[in-house]
Amino acid sequence: QVHLAESCGGLVQAGGSLRLSCAVSGSIFSSNTISWYRQAPGQQRELVASITSRGSTNYADSVKGRFTISRDSDKNTVYLQMNSLKPEDTAVYYCNARPAFLNWGQGTQVTDSA
Repeated sequence: QVHLAESCGGLVQAGGSLRLSCAVSGSIFSSNTISWYRQAPGQQRELVASITSRGSTNYADSVKGRFTISRDSDKNTVYLQMNSLKPEDTAVYYCNARPAFLNWGQGTQVTDSA
């Protein structure tokens, strides 16, 4: 049973924007904090942003003011709006619960086009 599916990564220039999507199984979506994580080449996976079932959010310092996490209860989907992208944002982005108790998905690649 697939609980998570990330999508909408891509190639983007520095300063550009992307919106990532994470489709979440209903039972997981409604009762858990959902987070976006990322893993850059040669680096450990890190927490980027989280949103609780009530809509409270928090962010890593490196993305505050640039990224926005949101959730759509009708679609059981969590989004990550990424603006003012920097080369150091290049990574594979994953979603999971927090703590991350679900099997990791394939992730979606975000790459600086420079």
